Amino acid sequence: MMAENQDVRWKKRFQNFEKSLLLLEGALALKSPDIYQRAGLIQFFETTFELSWKLMKDYLEAEGFVEVSSPRAAIKKAFETDLIEEGHIWMELLQDRNLTAHTYDEDTASKVGELIKQKYYPVIRKLYEALKQVPDA
Repeated sequence: MMAENQDVRWKKRFQNFEKSLLLLEGALALKSPDIYQRAGLIQFFETTFELSWKLMKDYLEAEGFVEVSSPRAAIKKAFETDLIEEGHIWMELLQDRNLTAHTYDEDTASKVGELIKQKYYPVIRKLYEALKQVPDA
């Protein structure tokens, strides 16, 4: 029964992750976002990242792995099990997410927006594609 609950949990989390990813993609599609739109993009990114590592955790627990309750542990195990490929970028993402608290500074917000678009969104999208291939995702 426990494994079945774990299985349902990651699938429900996947649905929320998918919705969040679509919002992030919509924000990324804006050609010249103003400071407010960039702040929204960063907020969508923060939410999507939180859901992504928790999704990894739930999926890995459903697969029988334990001790994956922190973002760092979930990312590390996801990399070890080939769920994700660019483990180093995920670790940078984890470290850089603290920068997102500075969206009030236009310069920092602009830099973070570019990091999201060029570096972090692609790895999050790869996680989505990998889990979308799992039956009944």
